[in-house]
Amino acid sequence: TYWLNIITSLGCLEGGDLDIAYLSEIDPTWTDSSLTTILNPEAVIFANPIAQGACAADAIASAFNMPLDVLFWCAGSQGSMYPFNGWVSNESSPLQSSLLVSERMAFKLHRQGMIMETIGKNNAVCNEYPSPILPKERWRYQMVNMYPDSGQCHPFGRSVTRWETGKNPPNTKKNFGYLMWRKRNCVFL
Repeated sequence: TYWLNIITSLGCLEGGDLDIAYLSEIDPTWTDSSLTTILNPEAVIFANPIAQGACAADAIASAFNMPLDVLFWCAGSQGSMYPFNGWVSNESSPLQSSLLVSERMAFKLHRQGMIMETIGKNNAVCNEYPSPILPKERWRYQMVNMYPDSGQCHPFGRSVTRWETGKNPPNTKKNFGYLMWRKRNCVFL
């Protein structure tokens, strides 16, 4: 990992390490909603029709431009960011649910301090710092598995209805893969 850290910090004064070892299979919170709620009790606040109704604004913003960071509990057209686990209550398509789980994972890793933020705040532009709230406007995704789509990069929360045609065969095993892009600010040496 030392060699990997050299690659990630070359010129950007980035501390920390590149962690490619997170496995949801060994994380008990990824499969247990009760345990996830104990660790993230704020999920109860957002589990009501009023809070979820506000997510319509995030879905519209994501469809036409960028998601709204102030509605951090919303995943745009995909649904709710809470709970931070792999359970999806209402699947409209396998692509939609796989994206929701991917976006939740990014938020969960931010919350756990495994992904640090690099956006400039005061004097922090040259340093990483913890960000327990996912900055949705700084993230994009690109489909790489089962049907690579190198021509499109979508912001978090954008509806899949515009591009899922032909990528959702009935015999799929929901084995989708995404390349997640994150904008970073850094000061070059």
